[in-house]
Amino acid sequence: MEKFNELPYIRPDAKEVEQQLLSRVEAFKNASSYEEAKKIILEKQDIIARFRTLNVLASIRHDINTADPFYEEEVKFFNQASAKLSVVIKAFNEALANSAFRKNFEEEYGDQLFKLLDADIKTNSAEIIEYRIEESNLQSEYAKTAASCKTIFRNEECNFYGLLKHMLSTDREERKEALIAWAALYESVSDKLDELYGKLCAVRRKMAETLGFSSYIEMVYLQRHRFDYTAKDIANFRNAIVKYVVPVAAEIRQKQKERLGVDHFEYYDEELFFKEGNSTPDKDTQGMVDAAQKMYRELSPETAEFFDFMVKYQLFDLETKPNKHLGGYCTGLQEYKAPFICSNFNKSSADTEVLTHEAGHAFESYVASRTQELMEYTHSTSEINEIHSMSMEFFTEPWYDLFYPEGEGKRYRYEHLADSFSTLTYLVSVDEFQHRVFEGPQPDAMQLRSIWSDIEHKFMPWRSYDGIEFLENGGFWMQKQHIFMYPFYYVDYALAMLCALQFYLRMRENREQAWADYLKLCKLGGSLGYFDLLKAVDLKNPFEETTVKEVTEGIIKALEEMEKEL
Repeated sequence: MEKFNELPYIRPDAKEVEQQLLSRVEAFKNASSYEEAKKIILEKQDIIARFRTLNVLASIRHDINTADPFYEEEVKFFNQASAKLSVVIKAFNEALANSAFRKNFEEEYGDQLFKLLDADIKTNSAEIIEYRIEESNLQSEYAKTAASCKTIFRNEECNFYGLLKHMLSTDREERKEALIAWAALYESVSDKLDELYGKLCAVRRKMAETLGFSSYIEMVYLQRHRFDYTAKDIANFRNAIVKYVVPVAAEIRQKQKERLGVDHFEYYDEELFFKEGNSTPDKDTQGMVDAAQKMYRELSPETAEFFDFMVKYQLFDLETKPNKHLGGYCTGLQEYKAPFICSNFNKSSADTEVLTHEAGHAFESYVASRTQELMEYTHSTSEINEIHSMSMEFFTEPWYDLFYPEGEGKRYRYEHLADSFSTLTYLVSVDEFQHRVFEGPQPDAMQLRSIWSDIEHKFMPWRSYDGIEFLENGGFWMQKQHIFMYPFYYVDYALAMLCALQFYLRMRENREQAWADYLKLCKLGGSLGYFDLLKAVDLKNPFEETTVKEVTEGIIKALEEMEKEL
């Protein structure tokens, strides 16, 4: 494998890939033995892995510079080609689901494979190809619109992420000015975002209707492989968050208000935990990577091997640049079994979180792709995948001092735990918003803002925007890219956080056993269902109200101990 920047890119011949897969479908149907059938399945994987690797390569390079016309066209090509190939892949899945060797596959790989296949068959069809292409193109347009937003703030050109740095300033007036500028940027494109989201909702409803689902919610739950629970279970989970987490989060915010010494606690105060400022890494990008490499070499032999691989092949793009896709994420180049991390460093603690959270995803990908033979098992559903990332943030706590000036590592541990727990309230807010959007007729732009305001009062009663009209009226929902890009992928973070916090509490008692279970979870990938994976590593079910209650009690105790040392 070459370094990432040297990896060759050539647009694949979609017709040729389609023919290769179709020939394998016929060969699979005519297979005379299980060994022959299995060999064809693995050949199919190689073909798809090559196609998806080129797709991801083009996507990453487009995200690094969304103004690059070449990769913009390549992304459009893959939007169409992927949608059309999904029909061929569905034919393969149907052949496997109906195979005379199904029992043999179940004996070797378990029944989770066929649950995944059945769900994908039901949510894919030639009838919705054009809708899928339309959805992908709208998502690309959203990403480009958000990435192109910039403003001049205090003589500096800033995008959304650049302004977030100023919202962490110890100067309250600077924080307020930064929020005003941030809100103004969103308001300047709000008509466009309203239009795009309206179109996305419409096309998603059309897909569900075309496939015969009662609602898009029913379709997306199956699409997201939520086999073990329903929308009603999620609603009960949100209620448990209101009952146990919201009061404690409100108390955390009250203590924050007192430490900051402010009369009115505003949104631009929420991210600042200490009057003298949050812990801030004191290293440049290379220094952060070097510190992370030392950390992962000391954490375990497995993490050492993984991160050395990431560094050797330069599988990062971490710095903020003009026209770069917002946010941070981990993806993977399947053909090379190589994870890739893309981010927007802004010289805040969020940079540390990238090298722990996204590296948690990357670590699981690295381990599972070398453990699980089937590509369907190299990742699980997102409520499991986010356990990998969030738990890694806690397992790496002993090394936080490598990233921060002397003495600040201790403060960051408190900031991180308090913020992780409090964020549960926001995570379920986004989920309730999406459920309410799709439970009835499509709300108009003003109704969407009203829905968000109502939800904020329920889950974050302390929140105030200091009179900034756009945000006071509910415009804040627009800043969550998951609503546009990854529908219904947000409560997964909350479910995963309940499990990551369990790992945190367990590592305080027996770190060695907690790590062994975490590593086991990563190696299992997606080879089992959600509840079975939790059971395999002794994690309690987040849907049980007692789990939310017990975790909350444990975090209260941990925070109280930390507060005594601050």
